[in-house]
Amino acid sequence: MQDAPFTVRLAAQADTPTLVELMAEFYAESSMPLDRAWAAGAFAALLADPARGAVWLFECDGQSAGHVVLTVKFAMEFGGLSAIIDDLFVRDAYRGRGVAGAGVEALVADARRRGCVSLHVEVDPANAPATSLYRRFGLR
Repeated sequence: MQDAPFTVRLAAQADTPTLVELMAEFYAESSMPLDRAWAAGAFAALLADPARGAVWLFECDGQSAGHVVLTVKFAMEFGGLSAIIDDLFVRDAYRGRGVAGAGVEALVADARRRGCVSLHVEVDPANAPATSLYRRFGLR
């Protein structure tokens, strides 16, 4: 049986509750608490100001499968805009199906469109799947 197809789309303000739920699951994997009201405010602020970044929501079979967050800042070190993969999460049931790669691909394309001259991500070196994913995009 073949995996169901998934979509990657820009998130909107109406997606904030779903994004907060995904973020809570992401934090729970590291046993970190999440202030849901704070997270909702953070998503709302980012989604209200597209110059600061964007959020993509991954969906499969009508269900949310994960998300990725791009934030943008001016970096003197690079003399231009710097993109940051601020959060990337895929629910366990959807991992290994190319969802994260498609999300990062959308994020990278958007960063290029914005004229970003660098792209940064922080990842635990022990997280082999994430490290492998980011290396495919030339990150180290």
